[in-house]
Amino acid sequence: MAVNNNYHDQVNLKNTLQLREVMVTLPSFCRDYFLGIKEITSSRTRLAYAYDLRIFFEYLHEKNAFCSKYKIIDLPIEILDLIKPIDIVEYMDYLSYYMKEEREYTNDERGKSRKLATLRSFYHYYFVNELITKNPASLVPMPKLHEKEIIRLEIDEVAILLDQVEEGTNLTKKQLEFHKITKVRDLALLTILLGTGIRVSECVGLDIKNVDFKNNGILIRRKGGYEAVVYFGEEVQEALHNYIEQRQSIIPETGHEDALFLSLQNKRITVRSVEKLVKKYAETVTTLKKITPHKLRSTYGTNLYRETGDIYLVADVLGHKDVNTTKKHYAALGDAKRRQAATAVKLREKL
Repeated sequence: MAVNNNYHDQVNLKNTLQLREVMVTLPSFCRDYFLGIKEITSSRTRLAYAYDLRIFFEYLHEKNAFCSKYKIIDLPIEILDLIKPIDIVEYMDYLSYYMKEEREYTNDERGKSRKLATLRSFYHYYFVNELITKNPASLVPMPKLHEKEIIRLEIDEVAILLDQVEEGTNLTKKQLEFHKITKVRDLALLTILLGTGIRVSECVGLDIKNVDFKNNGILIRRKGGYEAVVYFGEEVQEALHNYIEQRQSIIPETGHEDALFLSLQNKRITVRSVEKLVKKYAETVTTLKKITPHKLRSTYGTNLYRETGDIYLVADVLGHKDVNTTKKHYAALGDAKRRQAATAVKLREKL
């Protein structure tokens, strides 16, 4: 069997196989739902929905007298019409804290909101296809989300972080041994994240052929599966050029020949590995901010908006499908600019 080198296809295949494993634990009628949403959702979204639905049906099996009479996989579709809005409200409360196999689980507003969104999608499918007569999930209000302040790095903090990646002065003795091998790669990785705002998943999915030095652009696969070209500046160009020069002397493992960023095992680097290396360098920098790959993306978005004032450009470059998402994240910056206007114009000179 031929090895599939396409990272995104491999991820989709892995998600599809995991979805099949989860589906055998769900009521059999759920199969129609996942087939029905296949063309309008990503494999990652469908897998997340499956995990959420498994929690819901496990809850019903444990708490609902009618459901407890059946095995979960044998639950009839009629059970959906028996569920009332108050049952879903109680389920939302249950999600705040519950035990499963001697392990504790909690959900904040965002976790509950996502799980209710799953139920709304689930019920909507059966309701519009006239397979059920009620849609209680649509009657339950979404949890009120408290906006989190976006953490971003200031210009001097970015410089300190990149200096640390380059020099490794505050790393442990053991970390320094690996740093000698990976610093060129690590600098290219963090520079491209800070200099383009791409997601970690988009970064690790890059192939060598996706880098175009002639036009200073990279071809990435966005969430949703569509492709887009993101352009980069001189600093990213230099860091990438240095890494690719080094990359040419590395012999990748079979199936990973096309990957741009390689791990120490000479395989395509994973999202988790990038998260760990960002954390490693972040811990050596004196700051109260918790630095994650997503914070690097927020930093780029902030800097781009400050320089251009164009929220639509920021939305386009970051790959936000809805500009309102971008506005929500960067509204505070716009408000700060408007506040400056209050003192910018003087009506009379003070004596």
